[in-house]
Amino acid sequence: MYSTESNLKQDTRKPRSGGWKLLLAALPIMVIGLTGCDRLLEVSVPGAAEDSELDNPALSRSMVVGALGEFECAWVNYSLTNAILTEEFRSANGWRATNIWNSRLASVNETVGLCSNNRNQDSFGYYAPAQTARFMARDGYDRISGFDPADVPNYEQSLAKLKAYEGYALTLLGEGYCEMAVDGGPLMSRQDVFAMAEQRFTEAMPHAQASGDETILHMANVGRARARLNQGDLGGAASDAEAVPQGFVRWAHYTSNQPRRENRIYNQTYFNDRLTVGTEYEWVELNGDQDPRVPVLDTETTGEDGATHYFLQEKVTSPTQDMPIASWIEAQLIIAEARGGGEAVAAINRIRDYQDLPAYTGDGSLEDVIEERRRQFFLEGHRLNDMLRHNIPFPTGVTNRGDPYGPVTCIPLPEQERLNNPNI
Repeated sequence: MYSTESNLKQDTRKPRSGGWKLLLAALPIMVIGLTGCDRLLEVSVPGAAEDSELDNPALSRSMVVGALGEFECAWVNYSLTNAILTEEFRSANGWRATNIWNSRLASVNETVGLCSNNRNQDSFGYYAPAQTARFMARDGYDRISGFDPADVPNYEQSLAKLKAYEGYALTLLGEGYCEMAVDGGPLMSRQDVFAMAEQRFTEAMPHAQASGDETILHMANVGRARARLNQGDLGGAASDAEAVPQGFVRWAHYTSNQPRRENRIYNQTYFNDRLTVGTEYEWVELNGDQDPRVPVLDTETTGEDGATHYFLQEKVTSPTQDMPIASWIEAQLIIAEARGGGEAVAAINRIRDYQDLPAYTGDGSLEDVIEERRRQFFLEGHRLNDMLRHNIPFPTGVTNRGDPYGPVTCIPLPEQERLNNPNI
């Protein structure tokens, strides 16, 4: 079955948002080209546009691309923030912006997270880009749905994308934060946010079907399964997950043309040696070998601080490496968690067979499913929500740098939201 041994065995291989109220009076529009797979090209012309100027079908494409681009920034920031809070990563540097998160201090509420404008940016958090992506997706949907469909190329597909990505932006906000507010409204619980996300995924589905875009339909199925799992609707979650075909992946895309479009996990660990792999991930064993889903190299050197033994993640090895948003693999693990027992065994082994991994021989217990998720989703942004959902203890005492841990598990709502939202 499993070994979670972390005894320093050496690898022999070579080495703008609804948060504090985004106003439409001057919404920036990114004019960006697309290829057929929604990859953003870095030929952009940002500019200010009056609200009335946005009511133009010719800008529909830019509205969709702008929302997707902001979401992809939020996605990698979410994964990075998730990793340091759950000790997939630990700090190997002396920067305060890193170490308030490494220590899980209450002062993380001072930060909203920003899209990186350089490869050395050391901040964490993802509130601002996730809220901006959510707002842009909702606003874009409202505007485009009011246009004559004949004036908007790919009308139904555009609406499907905006609803699905709004659902995922809400999912990130619900999973990471203790409470939430949208568009200057009152406080919402995590469950309120998950219910809202579920509704958005449901609304995306008929548009995806009308457009014939099965990739968005499958993305919405995985997203709704995730939202339902978060709400304890196990039957609904499993039903949605079963609709996802083998091999499906919806990717967040990254490029090296601009720092804000790069994969920050690479920049924090290869370009800068600021984050070392956490102790429980330094050597994760599967049948006597290193589990290939948790690839880690003992560099036998120290990190940026000159003191922390540096274990390098080898999962994200390029600034242009894409990251999965929704996948068949996630759908199978949702089925495993929702149904357990023999169906969990079958689901886990479908994944392992697909990945040419040794067969799973356990009994499909929830404990084993959670462990499978821990390995499979290493650095993919699932671990924090899993720990919160299943009451998995967070470390106590002092960090690897000798600093006392603070009280943060879920992320407190940013102070900027509290100070600027009249309904809180």
